[in-house]
Amino acid sequence: MKKYRITASLISLCAFLLLAHASFAAPVPDTGQNQSYTNTFGEDSDYSCNPHSYTDLGNGVVRDNVTGLEWQQATAPGTYTWQQAIDYCAGLNLGGKDDWRLPTIKELSTLVDSGIPYPGPTINTTYFSGTVASYYWSSTTDADDTYDAWYVDFYDGYVGYGLKTSYGYVRAVRSGQ
Repeated sequence: MKKYRITASLISLCAFLLLAHASFAAPVPDTGQNQSYTNTFGEDSDYSCNPHSYTDLGNGVVRDNVTGLEWQQATAPGTYTWQQAIDYCAGLNLGGKDDWRLPTIKELSTLVDSGIPYPGPTINTTYFSGTVASYYWSSTTDADDTYDAWYVDFYDGYVGYGLKTSYGYVRAVRSGQ
């Protein structure tokens, strides 16, 4: 019986470690916040970790060197409903790749640079020129109301949600190497 408990404990420990390792996400980029608004230490402006870093791949694609994601450099032409945005990304062939998709809200919000004051665009326009200071769709549905989906407003960096039948802008993403 003692041998069984030890074996079961080891198996449980190994499973826990494997699951814990698998659940770790890629690094999150720094917010870019560089101005302090209070005397309280510990605000984003007091330190920098994983500062935004991009590489222009020269083929209409920008790699986020922190997250490893690859982004459509240009904003998709026009505006789209949420479903149209998903379809656009799924049909995109860019940089010799066809596995593009609409980003999750977590992925899309990593592009916000809070060090850029609004009115925006609150994104690095050296790499993402032509970004409209407006709403960009994410693939994430609002859990409280499935008629809504989350978006990032690059006018001021605001993350919110709106009706899926509304029109917004699109920037496709794909998992990097």
